[in-house]
Amino acid sequence: MTANPSTAGLADVSDAEHLVRQDLAAAYRLVALCGMDDSIYTHISARVPGRHDQFLINPYGWLFRDITASSLVKIDLDGRIVGHSPHDVNPAGFTIHSAVHAARHDAACVLHTHTVAGVAVSSLASGLQPCNQWALQFYNRVVYHAFEGIALDLAERDRLVTNLGPTAQALILRNHGLVTLGRTVAEAFILMHNLDRACKVQLAIQASGQPVHPVPHDVAERTALQYESGSNKRLPGQPDPHAREWQGFLKRLEPGAPSSFRD
Repeated sequence: MTANPSTAGLADVSDAEHLVRQDLAAAYRLVALCGMDDSIYTHISARVPGRHDQFLINPYGWLFRDITASSLVKIDLDGRIVGHSPHDVNPAGFTIHSAVHAARHDAACVLHTHTVAGVAVSSLASGLQPCNQWALQFYNRVVYHAFEGIALDLAERDRLVTNLGPTAQALILRNHGLVTLGRTVAEAFILMHNLDRACKVQLAIQASGQPVHPVPHDVAERTALQYESGSNKRLPGQPDPHAREWQGFLKRLEPGAPSSFRD
């Protein structure tokens, strides 16, 4: 996408931040389009380029389908609004996202959902099972955090970060929902799209009552590595492996939209 610094409400931000705002607003709308939103709740945040102490998040009370680049709120790790915004943010969103952004500087984007399938799998003692190709992307790579109630207690952040660890990109919040981390907004969204589909397939399999065809450990691990080969193992200077799919998703937003996510 090409930055347009003249867009109303974005004249004071850098071109790099403007592009991140556009991608983040697009992710909000895509989450809604894919049915992964939950009224005005859950959140997607993106680190402000060049900063480890500031991130962008949705204005509390807005539907995801209506988020725009200029409506996103910039806050710091203490929850203070940076710059001028007429909006506030969801305290639970601040708790989760500030914890991750403070601890994981590799996470440019953090995406949290309460999908029916995700909440269902998060509530199963067995958690996510390696029973389908989408799930194998997360084979031995998804971590869990115990439910402690609505995430309003800032003291929970330390425990969440400990459970997340230094490298995991998929976190299941027990009895609560799903979280993905990406080095780009595109990566976080595509990981969540695949994680939620993995949960949907698992529930469909379990509902059938039929035996599950097992995947051997070596095949499961090889499949996970195949997914990683296009992202974690790419060399510096190579194109973003998620860019092609992300551009495809973006094309779903424009036709007939009452307003642009880029505004």
